[in-house]
Amino acid sequence: MVLYVFLFFLGLLVLYLGAEGLIQGASSIALQYGIRPVIIGLTVVAIGTSMPEFLVNFFALLSGESTLAIGNIIGSNISNVALILGACAVTLPLTVTPEVLRREYPVMLGVVVLFYICALDGLIGMWDGLLMVLLLLGLGVYVFYDARRTTTATILESMEGELDSADPALSTTAKSIYIFGGMGGLALGAHLMVDNAISIADLMGIDHVVIGLTVVAIGTSLPELAASMVGTLKQEAGMTVGNVMGSNLLNVLFVVGTLSIAEPIPVDAETLRVHFPVMLGFCALIVPLTWTDHEISRLEGAFMVTCFVGYMVYLYL
Repeated sequence: MVLYVFLFFLGLLVLYLGAEGLIQGASSIALQYGIRPVIIGLTVVAIGTSMPEFLVNFFALLSGESTLAIGNIIGSNISNVALILGACAVTLPLTVTPEVLRREYPVMLGVVVLFYICALDGLIGMWDGLLMVLLLLGLGVYVFYDARRTTTATILESMEGELDSADPALSTTAKSIYIFGGMGGLALGAHLMVDNAISIADLMGIDHVVIGLTVVAIGTSLPELAASMVGTLKQEAGMTVGNVMGSNLLNVLFVVGTLSIAEPIPVDAETLRVHFPVMLGFCALIVPLTWTDHEISRLEGAFMVTCFVGYMVYLYL
């Protein structure tokens, strides 16, 4: 048991380092050739930050663990809103501008509602995936052109924050090591996480969807938590909120969309009855919390974290 836990967290560390290496190497190459940071944010960084969820779910589906895969996506979206926004608000109250509530937030909420609708028949299939990928491409085009005429593209701002460590002066060998080492780290880390999460669940007699909703989901959300907490401490609330919304969008449109095209993802009845509504409820909670003063206060952040902990406890009862 101890070995499985150790290997799981080792996989998480390797997964994180792999994602960081891939982003830094690819971003450095893009900057060297004069590609605008906004383009890099929409492509290299956006995909790179979603690769942990993508590969964890890819290996879960290869192992026939569709419940773990769907649990990981739902749990990651719940963690992004309840844990990350809540913890950041406890650290420092988060200001959510009216523009974010009017533009980026409805898009995120619409995407998670679409996710639920596509799952209602018990299977997220190829056509569902194609719809999600087309929406992702359309959203990318819209955000890109919108960013050219405004400076308030919140989702892009969160992505571009990842470019700080990119160095166009790195040697070709170093860039290659970052890219290929990052890809290898992502694959190895995801494989270690999935295999050992399944082993832990079997030893403890826990449903695999619960492991996906909790340990795996929180693990793959830790990079977003770290980035959001840094943004909060720098008093960049827009980056924090944008990071969460962008992550939820990509979890559904990129991860679920691309994987379901290759392999339909079954969704069990309990996930539809319990876990999807919880995800939708947490996402919808942002509106009443910010309706009056456009701010998530420390008390409201503590409420979100408490609800998240309560849900985690419920899963293991």
